[in-house]
Amino acid sequence: MDSKILKPAGRKPPNAGKGRVKGVKNKTTRTALEAISLAAEKLGGADRLYSWSQEAPENEKVFWGTIYPKLLPLQVTGANGGSLIVQLAGADGRL
Repeated sequence: MDSKILKPAGRKPPNAGKGRVKGVKNKTTRTALEAISLAAEKLGGADRLYSWSQEAPENEKVFWGTIYPKLLPLQVTGANGGSLIVQLAGADGRL
């Protein structure tokens, strides 16, 4: 019995296997973000968020602890994009 590996006939399309470009959100994620943004604007946008954060100290804690950090970068790098160097202090507080 002969076993042969069969190759598909014909050429592949020029962009076959490349997939989505890095960083591009899929359609569902993009649609969800647009819907949330629209709802936020209809609820009063930035002015309403500010008013809400001033209504109670707990609201301001939620703003600074949960909402605002979402704007911060996910990766932290050192000077000129290099590695981050962490120095730990000894028991006496000196480096």
